[in-house]
Amino acid sequence: MLAALRHRNYRLYWTGQCVSFIGTWMQSVAQAWLVLELTRSAFLLGLVGAAQFAPILFFTLFGGAIADRVPKRSLIIITQAGMMILALALGLLVLTEAVRYWHVLVFAALMGTLNAVDMPARQSFIIELVGKQDLMNGIALHSSLFNGARVVGPAVAGIIIARFGLAVCFLVNAASFVAVLVQLSRIRVPGQSPARTGRMWGEIAEGLRYVRRTPPIFMPVLLLSVVSVFAINFNVLVPVLARETLGQGAQGLGFLL
Repeated sequence: MLAALRHRNYRLYWTGQCVSFIGTWMQSVAQAWLVLELTRSAFLLGLVGAAQFAPILFFTLFGGAIADRVPKRSLIIITQAGMMILALALGLLVLTEAVRYWHVLVFAALMGTLNAVDMPARQSFIIELVGKQDLMNGIALHSSLFNGARVVGPAVAGIIIARFGLAVCFLVNAASFVAVLVQLSRIRVPGQSPARTGRMWGEIAEGLRYVRRTPPIFMPVLLLSVVSVFAINFNVLVPVLARETLGQGAQGLGFLL
């Protein structure tokens, strides 16, 4: 059940992500609440969500191709450091009361762009940490960690916003990336596969053709696409529901999420 944790490298990676995922979900709640406080507009909140997730939709394939060409550990360090800088900058803008809606929109788009590279790099990095034998367990533990943080992070964010303010959530998230960077710096992955040198466009096209002609892969991808289009908008609906319909504050929003 915990076979992947036998590997030192995976333990380092997993514990770092444990801290960071909670911070990421905290920022998600804080960002939504910040937009509502600045604009009181569900449309503008949705626009921020679109700005953050559109790069993931359009650029993740390129992110995966990039991850095949450079050392994954180094790539993840770069993307995680970039996210830390963005969270810190947004936190300081909120703290100094200089933040404007367009700041949040731009930062969301930049965060999404970094995620488009970071996500495929992190997911494919697991096999280098645990090998093929424990790969499924490593993926399962990583997924469990992400979804567990999805429960804890918003609740903690609601309490922090209610007691200390929005800025603290962004600053805590920035600090959480330190744990990831420290643990990544301690990981040593021997025998890494040589980087690919073929044409990126050709590899992406071949990957899409493979998915299309492989039903065990195509059907889950199709199902996930449908769910993502019609269900992931809860990040917009729930904050508006909490504030406008239920009359809840940030703490109530955190527990709803």
